[in-house]
Amino acid sequence: SMASPALLMRVVASAYSVAEKAATIVRNVMSSGDLGIVEKAGPNDLQTKADRLVQMSICASLARKFPKVTIIGEEELPTDDVTEDLIEGGHCEEILKKPCPAQYTGITEEELVIWVDPLDGTKEYTEGLLDHVTVLIGIAYGGKAIAGVINQPYYNYEAGANAVLGRTIWGVLGMGAFGFQLTEAPAGKHIVVTTRSHSSALVNECIAALNPDHVIRVGGAGNKIIQLIEGKASAYVFASPGCKKWDTCAPEAILHAVGGKITDIRGNSFQYNKEVKHMNSAGVLATLRNYDYYASRIPNTVKESLVP
Repeated sequence: SMASPALLMRVVASAYSVAEKAATIVRNVMSSGDLGIVEKAGPNDLQTKADRLVQMSICASLARKFPKVTIIGEEELPTDDVTEDLIEGGHCEEILKKPCPAQYTGITEEELVIWVDPLDGTKEYTEGLLDHVTVLIGIAYGGKAIAGVINQPYYNYEAGANAVLGRTIWGVLGMGAFGFQLTEAPAGKHIVVTTRSHSSALVNECIAALNPDHVIRVGGAGNKIIQLIEGKASAYVFASPGCKKWDTCAPEAILHAVGGKITDIRGNSFQYNKEVKHMNSAGVLATLRNYDYYASRIPNTVKESLVP
């Protein structure tokens, strides 16, 4: 008989289905017309009913199947009173059929940390910029992001009534990433994607130093990594604190699975063990290719302003 799939592949297969359920919740809240918006730390730090319901759904669904895995979500929420209609028990069969990379076959539940951003790009969601929105489930082992799921609930939303709405991208280090067409940015062009709603003098100084041909300002870390892997941008640059571990874990795993690189602005890798502080206080620098070109052009003044 076949050995049962390794834990990592079971977690990723479940996270895939859990993310699809999350997308349905996100779309249902939007179509209900009542977003239930709450300001957390200010007008650029919002939480909606979708953030709350999606986090409860993801965390409760994964905790039920994998009770000893550490799950860390963005929102401070009670976990006990989750209604049954928020639970997703399914998994993606296709993922279970793939062999687990050898270095991850022996992993136990206690060794995994799952970082959840239930709705990355909340401000854009409230403003109707629906293609910016992603659901992020990142899986870490030994402090490293090793697998991730990114769902775009509104992928294709402008493609007409018959288009299939939404998509799920997933990846595992040592295996690759799936659910999109890997594309490199135009050769010789320097297209920088950066923040839309969290700009600052430092953010702009850093971008100016890169002398880009074009700057794209969009919401959501998940969305920015998608710009890189689909060849719409050549570098994601954010010279500011503000990004958190749940913003970068899933995107990092997918970017690294296809040979890209993400660090803070100073070139340090992110750590994802459960004790780590949540803020990526030294910003983000990410590319699919040519990381060194961009890293070498970050001014020292910018690096010195950002303390890890």
